[in-house]
Amino acid sequence: MQDKKDAILKVTEQMIRDGGYNSFSFRKIADAVGIKSSSVHHHFASKEDLGVAVTKYYTDKFMAALGCVEDLSAQGLNPLETYVTVFRRALMADKKVCLCGMLGAENHVLPESVAHQVESFFQSNINWLSDAYHLFGESELAQQKAIQALSLLQGAMITSQVMGDISVFDSASAALIN
Repeated sequence: MQDKKDAILKVTEQMIRDGGYNSFSFRKIADAVGIKSSSVHHHFASKEDLGVAVTKYYTDKFMAALGCVEDLSAQGLNPLETYVTVFRRALMADKKVCLCGMLGAENHVLPESVAHQVESFFQSNINWLSDAYHLFGESELAQQKAIQALSLLQGAMITSQVMGDISVFDSASAALIN
């Protein structure tokens, strides 16, 4: 049962990352997963419920990939390098922009509950980055720098994808690490 739910979430994530919120339907998801449309409805009562679930699923997965700022630092790792690496890996592996970046561009037309979950992704990232900047003694400007870093990487993903060149992402993201 959980396997089908996970498959639905994964397929929905890919569909949204390919074409935005309006690119998926229960029928398309059912066809891709190899189940009946009613099975999708069994797990998610509405498109909005599925939109919230897939956005939360993506956020949880993304934040887990980042790990804890303090743990990274204790291991001698630079949290900002880790952050850039997670974004880069997503871009390279999937050849797609961030799910929440895609949804963020459509924020004005999303159902309120989905928009709220997208906001939660962005806020979680800002909080994580703020913690990282605090480690570097930049407490006063930590939140501002966090917003700039997140914005830069979201834009770098889009620009890199449009240009078909990962070096565009690398060039832009280098400013965060150096």
